Amino acid sequence: MTDPNTTIIEGRRADTGRRIRLVANGGFVALMEETESPGQAAAGPDELWIAPGFVDLQINGYGGEDINLTGADMHQRVETVKRLVRAVLASGTTSFCPTVITASFEQMKDCMTAVRLACEQDELTASAVAGIHMEGPYISGENGPRGAHPAEHVRDPDWAEFSAWQEASGDRIRLVTLAPERPGAAEFIRKLTEAGVVASIGHTAADHDHIAAAVEAGARMSTHLGNGAHPQLPRHPHYIWSQLAEDRLAASVICDGHHLHFSVVNVMHKVKGETLLLVSDAVHLAGLPPGTYRTHVGGEVELLPSGRLHMVDNPNLLAGSAVSLADCVGRFAQMTGSPLATAVAMATDRPARLLGCAGIGTLEIGQAADVVTFRWNAEAGKLDVQAVYKRGRLVGPERRGEIVPRT
Repeated sequence: MTDPNTTIIEGRRADTGRRIRLVANGGFVALMEETESPGQAAAGPDELWIAPGFVDLQINGYGGEDINLTGADMHQRVETVKRLVRAVLASGTTSFCPTVITASFEQMKDCMTAVRLACEQDELTASAVAGIHMEGPYISGENGPRGAHPAEHVRDPDWAEFSAWQEASGDRIRLVTLAPERPGAAEFIRKLTEAGVVASIGHTAADHDHIAAAVEAGARMSTHLGNGAHPQLPRHPHYIWSQLAEDRLAASVICDGHHLHFSVVNVMHKVKGETLLLVSDAVHLAGLPPGTYRTHVGGEVELLPSGRLHMVDNPNLLAGSAVSLADCVGRFAQMTGSPLATAVAMATDRPARLLGCAGIGTLEIGQAADVVTFRWNAEAGKLDVQAVYKRGRLVGPERRGEIVPRT
């Protein structure tokens, strides 16, 4: 009789390239054994690969669900978080940071509260939420670096305000993106660091000295480096060079094939090495069919089959990221010629370690049985998710959303 608490997964490990049999019991990896015989054929196009579930530090929405929902009561907000978690899990990402962006105090507090209540009410949500990423409101007010964040709510760091949000979240804020040139930013970063929250530089127009001061105060990461920036910058110095040059800063990149040119991705990979990691920065239209949609932020937008999401009235202007982290893994490997193992590590072990999340991000006995299986087309840069397991329980494969695009 099969033990209902036991799951058996067989395939080729993405990190070692060896075929294995993985046994999960009680939500954890109980056994891993190699099943490959000497001289066995190399991986083919139909090979099933096994990797830790992906870890995404920046998700605004997915599958039609928006963490920054507006004009909704708390029940609607909480149910949105629960549905978002399930949509994200099915895409291959088993742990992530719901990302709350710049808004009024009350709107941001409501978003934080909704995540807390969803985690308290739903075990699956609690297991998938690695922490909240607070992106803003302490960012640059300049056009370009500010990105799509509303100018009227951009402001200087305020520890009392942050503490109120942290309380509303149930101490779930684990990552804060801010601009180090804001008055009081260095001291704010120092307090975040002391509180065990990762401070990340992003949406900034900082000069070199401000970035240096932020790192000295404890900043550890650059958020989606190369995006949230002016369309034109001085030849040198400027804030992208300064962050690239700082070895103490890890960096996340959006590798969807649209936010950064492949040459930029290659340079960042060569400079940052093992401190470069991938994020999707997905918005709520990610995972939906191609088509034209009307959004509450940008008006009419078009989602192309390639995953590019742009404004209808200005196709040169991106309207956010509309891909999963699994998509970014495949495209990074294709763009850089990196081994699959490297690309996978950038979306599993590296973000988990940066956030200080023990028990996820690697395949080891005793670790959480968060596992994704996929087929891999290296030439096309396509990672095709086949099954997703959260704590040993099947929660995928991905199902496309039911929202019908405008025609």
